[in-house]
Amino acid sequence: MVLFYFIFIVLMIAYAVLITYYHREWNRIPVFDIPGKASINSVSRSEHFDKESGFLYVSVVIAMRNESKNIAGLLQSLKAQDYATAFTEIILIDDHSTDDTWQLINNNLQPGYISAIRLQELPGNLNASYKKQAISAGIGIATGELIITTDADCTFHPQWLSVIVASHQQTGSVFIAAPVRFKTNNSFLSIFETLDFITLQGITGASVASKFHTMCNGANLAYTREAFREADGFAGIDHIPSGDDMLLMYKIFRKHPDKVTYLKASEAIVDTPGAHSVRGFFNQRIRWSSKAVHYDDKRIFRVLVTVYFVNISFLVAGIASFWKTN
Repeated sequence: MVLFYFIFIVLMIAYAVLITYYHREWNRIPVFDIPGKASINSVSRSEHFDKESGFLYVSVVIAMRNESKNIAGLLQSLKAQDYATAFTEIILIDDHSTDDTWQLINNNLQPGYISAIRLQELPGNLNASYKKQAISAGIGIATGELIITTDADCTFHPQWLSVIVASHQQTGSVFIAAPVRFKTNNSFLSIFETLDFITLQGITGASVASKFHTMCNGANLAYTREAFREADGFAGIDHIPSGDDMLLMYKIFRKHPDKVTYLKASEAIVDTPGAHSVRGFFNQRIRWSSKAVHYDDKRIFRVLVTVYFVNISFLVAGIASFWKTN
C-alpha cells in the first residue's frame, strides 16, 4: 500500500506539472486580430484574384451524413460570412445519407458558389472511412488555395473565414487548428461537457503552439491544398474509421513542423452541439479515444498514457479508501 501511495503521489506531481505547462503555454499564445476588422464582401465575382488585394480563394469542404435538420442553419451561417463570396466556394459532400440531405443540398446549389458531390459506394475495405473519402472527393474538385473543413452541424462567427485567411497570410501556416465550442444549455450534462471541452481546447492550443504534440478538432481546420497533396492526403490512414483531423495533421506536421499553428481568436470559434445524453457523451469519448492506437505522434500517446494512469490511480485510491473505512 505504501508503494501504491508513492506511485500515486508521483503521478499527481507529473499531472500537476503537465497542466501547469499547458496553462503557461496557452497564456503565451497571442490573440490574433484581423487587420482593419472591416467587412470585405464588396468584391464582385467577376474580379480576378490579386495578391495585393489580400484576397485568397478558399474552398470550404463539408462532408455530411443525415444532416437534413442542420443544412438550413449551416448555409445561413456560411452565407453570413463577411469574406468576399467572389473568392469563396462551398463544397457539400453527401456521405451516404438515408434521409433527404441530398435533396436539400440540391435545392441550395448556386453555380460558382455552392456545389455538391454524392458519394458512391466504396470498396469494402474503405467502408469504415467514408468521411475521409468524402473530404478527399471534395478537395479533388476544389479550386481554392486554402481548404477549410468543418461539420454540417456547426455555426460560425461572421468573420470566421476572414480571420482564418488573415492568419494564413500573416503566418505562412500550411495547417491551422482553430477553436471549437459546444453550444450549451442549463443541463448538468451540457455544463459538464462544455467545461471538459474548454479544457481540451486549451490543451489543443497550448500543445500546437509550443510544438509539444499535435492535436486538433476536425470541426475547424484549414490547410493548403499543396500541403494536403505533399502529405499524400489520407493515404496510409484511409483504413482507419476516424482520424481525418489529427492523423492528417501529423502527416502534414512531419513535412512542415514550423508551419502548423493554432489560431487563437474569438472570431475563429466554431459552435457545435454537444452530446444529447450521457450515453451519447461516453460514445463520443470512446470514438475519440479509439484512434489513439493509430497515432504516429508518440508524444501525445505518452501524454494520454500518463493521464490514463492518473485516472486509474484515482479510482484505485477511492476503492482502497472505501475498503479501509469499512
